[in-house]
Amino acid sequence: MATVEDLTRTESAASLAGRIRRREISPVEVMDAAIARIEAHNHKINALIILHLDKARDAAKQAEAAVMRGEELGPLHGVPVAMKDCFDFKPGWVCTFGGVKALKNWTADFHCMWAERMEKAGAIIVGKTNSPIFGFRGTCDNYMFGPSRNPFNLDKNTGGSSGGSAGAVAAGLLPICEGTDGGGSTRIPSAWSGTYGYKASFGRVPLVSRPDAFGGMTPFIFEGPISRTVEDSALVMSALQGYDSRDPFALEGSVDFMGALRASIKGKRFAYTRDYGIFPVDKRVTAVTDKAVEALRDAGAIVEEVDVGIRRSHMELSEAWCRFCGVKQVAVLENFKKQGIDIRRDHHDDMPPEFWHWDEIGLKMSANDWLRDQAIRSEVYDALRLVFDKHDFLVAPTLSCLAVDNGTDGNTVGPAEVNGEKINRLIGWCMTFLINFNGHPAASCPAGLSDNGLPVGLQIAGRRYDDFGVIAASAALERVRPWMPTYKQIKL
Repeated sequence: MATVEDLTRTESAASLAGRIRRREISPVEVMDAAIARIEAHNHKINALIILHLDKARDAAKQAEAAVMRGEELGPLHGVPVAMKDCFDFKPGWVCTFGGVKALKNWTADFHCMWAERMEKAGAIIVGKTNSPIFGFRGTCDNYMFGPSRNPFNLDKNTGGSSGGSAGAVAAGLLPICEGTDGGGSTRIPSAWSGTYGYKASFGRVPLVSRPDAFGGMTPFIFEGPISRTVEDSALVMSALQGYDSRDPFALEGSVDFMGALRASIKGKRFAYTRDYGIFPVDKRVTAVTDKAVEALRDAGAIVEEVDVGIRRSHMELSEAWCRFCGVKQVAVLENFKKQGIDIRRDHHDDMPPEFWHWDEIGLKMSANDWLRDQAIRSEVYDALRLVFDKHDFLVAPTLSCLAVDNGTDGNTVGPAEVNGEKINRLIGWCMTFLINFNGHPAASCPAGLSDNGLPVGLQIAGRRYDDFGVIAASAALERVRPWMPTYKQIKL
């Protein structure tokens, strides 16, 4: 019989699902192994903050019975996973929207798309992962649950906002967790925690947003996977993709995500930028990403350094992103007020000061202000468009710095400066949000460890709707520069 370590720490979701289908292991064995590892190690990293383990065990028994009856099984049948505790919902499950104390008992009566389609594919959701309040920062901490701790160094943060998910996957508690991404929230924690985070083209995974059906477009917001292997993310994307009429931007058709794993990138043109021409980047980061880019050349790619041509400063762009989010959170607070929960009036101390700073700005934003920010966003779109007119992919460090220390007050933020240059502490070191202005597919791949043992991510972005290409490029990098050995550095 496989050991706990074999089933949860080293085996991929694809491997587990295949062995379950072949009746080599049972869903109950897999679930028991996952729960054992969660109970042994989750308290060290604070990744999973809401657990439904008894329900998960019952679901595993039902999954085992389905196997024994010879029923048709989904591609993730019996695989334990977790969803994020932010704007992510399952009927009857508490959603605190990232640790808002006033929402400690708030429940939904509907599924988010990730939960709906993952369960349809046979996955079993065991609980929810930690997130910052409203997902509004690139770190993972909040007043209710505290910070998620990086498995590579427990003094460091996992990154956010899907930080609990990335931490759980890196530590081998679960093979797959949900990431949501409005400014990099799948790719940021993947970079700091050494996992693979995939953000599909806008519309590839439907996003059901109400009361505003168009709420996922400014900036573009996504649901997707965080995993240890590209194959696992491809497997998840195969289950998540597909049209849904509830989303006005949902794409028709499908992508052969599993086929992309075997595709060659020989002769493909990669544009490489260390900083987009505007971000200060820690030299320890570029030292790692330079080597990862050489690995793309080893896979047959043509790599050229480029001037992206963005003319705004990183501070201007990060503050434009924050203003977009400030307007969104004003609407969310108004919706809770209609439900009888007036957070602004009655629960002010539930939210960090940075939240209220941007809430005040969001309240004062005019239509003309909003349109000016759309023009700024359009400038970024045009700069990247010109790069993609000549290249198949754009690669860069995912983040401009290494993981920061966790705070002790529930309000961990990013660095105040990088290379002596002041940055926005919520998002300014996260070069990911530029892609959310535009909707391109992108992934953060583990690029390697810095000289102090912390993970560094390499972001691969593709042309709009070229999800096949981004998965192919990611898989090629994984083949020539395997990252699974880095997880041996985790001592839990």
